[in-house]
Amino acid sequence: MSGKDHFGGTEESRSDEELPGSEGEHEIQEELNTKERALQFYDGAMQESLNDRMISFIDERIMFFLSTADGAGETDCSPRFGPQGFVNVLDENRLAYPEYRGNGVQASLGNMQENSQATFLFVDWWETTVGLHVNGEVTLREQLPEAVDPTDVDKTKLWVELEVEEAYIHCAKHVPKLAIEEFDPPWGIDDLEVKKANYFVD
Repeated sequence: MSGKDHFGGTEESRSDEELPGSEGEHEIQEELNTKERALQFYDGAMQESLNDRMISFIDERIMFFLSTADGAGETDCSPRFGPQGFVNVLDENRLAYPEYRGNGVQASLGNMQENSQATFLFVDWWETTVGLHVNGEVTLREQLPEAVDPTDVDKTKLWVELEVEEAYIHCAKHVPKLAIEEFDPPWGIDDLEVKKANYFVD
């Protein structure tokens, strides 16, 4: 799987409508004189699907950040955690992960029910400090036979499937390198002490 370039054509032949990103993004590039660098990034880094290196990168991750917005554009960003392989790469165009039992608020799922656009941001904190943005359209599914839940615990509420529209790097230069000692959490537990659910409560 090699992935596909996001767009083609020469720099001179492209209109802003043909480029990735929003109208506001292109306007700010003009104002800050960064359009040439942005075009280089679009050409060199952006894909419409996942290539082999991206797939391996996702397979190795134990967390990602999920960014969503509701129908009015109100945003939310929330981390998702699991053992290696909890985000399933179904093919070069589709990802899926299990929504585990949480606090019951369902903010992210509620947003995705109203607005199907979402971003998954994966970061390798331990070795390369590289990140990977994957943007696309989500579908909520009660079952997803192609996917595997590596926890093998009956705590999955729903599966979230993402149809990939854009995939691109988050460069490593400002990302701190971290260390991890162990990762074997009690999946789905409701113990308030373990969860530290009242940490920010006065």
